[in-house]
Amino acid sequence: MSHLAAELQHLKDEVFQMLQLVHSQIEKSKQAIAASDRDLASQVIAADKRVNACELTIDRDCENILALYNPVAIDLRFVLACIKMNHGLERIGDNAEGLAMYVNHAPGKFPQNIIDSFNLMPAFDRVLEMFSLVIDSFRQEDATLARKVFNLDELLNEYNRKATKIAIELIKSIPDKAEEVLYVMGAMRKIERMGDLCKNMAEEIIFYIEAKVLKHHKKQ
Repeated sequence: MSHLAAELQHLKDEVFQMLQLVHSQIEKSKQAIAASDRDLASQVIAADKRVNACELTIDRDCENILALYNPVAIDLRFVLACIKMNHGLERIGDNAEGLAMYVNHAPGKFPQNIIDSFNLMPAFDRVLEMFSLVIDSFRQEDATLARKVFNLDELLNEYNRKATKIAIELIKSIPDKAEEVLYVMGAMRKIERMGDLCKNMAEEIIFYIEAKVLKHHKKQ
């Protein structure tokens, strides 16, 4: 194995580890919201430091590969894709941390009827499904799996489009729970953003495998 090949494999391992870490952050933030578990939320917040440290390490290693080995063709596309995925993962981690902060800052437990009204748990499940496809497509270098991410995003968009109307109706019917309603609506916004970032990562995987740029295309 050449030095470049070894460095690329090491980079792939690092990105895969970060994918697993951020996946865990999403799962824990879901559990924290569902149970209003402040201890679990605090774990998510504390673990964000690890996500940030991983981002810095991957950025540094990508820069070193570009500077020392001058990769071309698919090797260059792989490094560029890793740089963009790395930034996307850090932002997903930030959103998971934000969800955990909602749990800690909320006045009390999120009522189940409010969570259900926004379809929050199905939204979490959808973004976790999308993220799992990103992990599998990256590990297997399978652009077909990456393309499946795009079709899964529409339901998240639909939930998000309805969120404001649902919030208004809930605040009118249960005004004493207005603060909780706003926190849960904010959670939906963050979940929808996670879905967008999953789509972006899927686009980068397709870019490095097939040399096709899908960014800003309305139809993938």
